[in-house]
Amino acid sequence: MHFVRFKWLYFLISAIVILPGVFSLIKWGLRPSIDFTGGTLLELEFTQETGDREKAITETLDELKIEYSSVQLSGENRILIKAKPITREDVSSIIGTVAEKVGEKPMELRFDTVGPTLGKELIRKTILGVILASGFILAYVWKQFKQPMYGVCAILAMFHDSLVLLGVFSLLGHFAGVEIDTLFVTAVLTILSFSVHDTVVVYDRIRESRKKFPGIPFPDLADKAITETLSRSINNSMTIIIMLMALYLLGGSTIKWFVLALLVGTVSGTYSSTFTAVPLLVVRNEIKRRKK
Repeated sequence: MHFVRFKWLYFLISAIVILPGVFSLIKWGLRPSIDFTGGTLLELEFTQETGDREKAITETLDELKIEYSSVQLSGENRILIKAKPITREDVSSIIGTVAEKVGEKPMELRFDTVGPTLGKELIRKTILGVILASGFILAYVWKQFKQPMYGVCAILAMFHDSLVLLGVFSLLGHFAGVEIDTLFVTAVLTILSFSVHDTVVVYDRIRESRKKFPGIPFPDLADKAITETLSRSINNSMTIIIMLMALYLLGGSTIKWFVLALLVGTVSGTYSSTFTAVPLLVVRNEIKRRKK
């Protein structure tokens, strides 16, 4: 099959997917959790259904003049509160007041506070981690294939997946209030490695074919490599997607968005490895040939 013949169509599809996310990133950005901004996570558990607990908690926080970003269910009979940094005395006041309102004293499951300084440090480390990962991947691919463009095209495909994932979560943050946390960072780094893994497999087939068939045009070699690896990539990705779908549907709310990030990244990485990384390499090869 002549896959690379439709390379500009693949680029168009990528642009259609990426541009709304890029617009959202520029206009609204990402919605950071307290992991990055600093604040408190307080999780309470009730033993029974006792009135409108979420409403009672929000009223309590308002009465105590505690600034909060969200009050949401985190599981059966569990409420997760995200607020500005509060003290242990504030927690006691919240629990006591809520108990009066609903007739049941909730149990404290979690009380974590992150200061704004630690949040800023985490942002710096996150950015540094992504830059270092990209640099090491570029160097590794360059070294393995002895040509810098293999590494550059692999990084561009990885950048494609990053934009897709960041754009999706920017839109979710604006329209659904989804926040990014340290689990999201973990998902991003995982997806970057997954994307490059599939790209290296296809590139390796191209390299082998160039040695065996030196007279065949490069686009034909790229088509051959895609044909030989596409079914493997799809089958491999489907096993991951099925598992992630099960986790997304059956897992708890604490990992819901982490799983969704992995799911989006897996689909994007499977697509970009074949329909972004290889066409980019073909375009670069054509430009190089015309210059000669």
